[in-house]
Amino acid sequence: MTIMHRTLLAVLLLSGVAIAQTKPTLQTRPASKPAATSSAAVSTILPSEDTVNSFLFQMFGYDATITWKVGEIRPSEVPGLAEVSIVVTNAQGSNPNRLLVSSDGKHAITGEILPFGAKPFDDARAKLEKGANGAAKGPEKAAVTIVEFSDMQCPHCAKAATTIDQLLAQEPEAHFIFQNFPLPMHNWAAKAAGYVDCVGHASVGQAANDAVWKFIQKTFDEQANITEANADEKLKAIATASGANADDIAACAVKPDTKARIEASLALGKSVGVNATPTLFINGRNVPGGAPVDVLKKIVDFEASQK
Repeated sequence: MTIMHRTLLAVLLLSGVAIAQTKPTLQTRPASKPAATSSAAVSTILPSEDTVNSFLFQMFGYDATITWKVGEIRPSEVPGLAEVSIVVTNAQGSNPNRLLVSSDGKHAITGEILPFGAKPFDDARAKLEKGANGAAKGPEKAAVTIVEFSDMQCPHCAKAATTIDQLLAQEPEAHFIFQNFPLPMHNWAAKAAGYVDCVGHASVGQAANDAVWKFIQKTFDEQANITEANADEKLKAIATASGANADDIAACAVKPDTKARIEASLALGKSVGVNATPTLFINGRNVPGGAPVDVLKKIVDFEASQK
């Protein structure tokens, strides 16, 4: 194996947040279609899903213990580069990552695209200020707004919830917003996102706000006991325990309006570069969801000091 191959394998397997077990997807499937939704789309030629699978097969096909799944293929925010979401799995777990592919189809780059400039986080901050509308706590007009994109089935999100609670206890003047971002490889995450959305919209005022935070925490606490088969039963029980009407919430969770709000939250996350959970933004700054509370507090304090 060449140094380049070893480097790619290390990057894909060791970076990111472990999220789910996947199976290989080597069968022939229709090529992904370009989405002409931005200026980048006009100048970017997207690789087909078949080509991406063939590339990954050449990289990892020598080892039967390595599997992968190809996700969304779309124009990158950088003109001329296509962005390919993938999850690579080995014996140590699964890691989400992305490839940036040149328009000539001859080169791929792994890693993160960093915003650049004198105010590098302003674009993401503006998008989040306009679009983030999930469950919230803390003063609305705050110097610092923290937005979390989370998946109710993600074990790392459950761990991050404790860290965030500790952070907010130390930073009571910060505004926190919870955004649904159910990952497609999690088999009950989308259903749970519907429940979260509906518990938060079930009524107005403090009662609804208390209920949704109880529901989120109780679902994280019960995460290991929830399966695709028993998800409705478990989630309805958690809704009741959180002070909501379980039957009403279950009915609301499958309504088109609810699904549309979740899709909007997913689109918002993707627009600011979210490809794994948990992902935090502090005044638009993308911060690893697994960062310790002391690091998060330093960033919050730094952002609060900016004018």
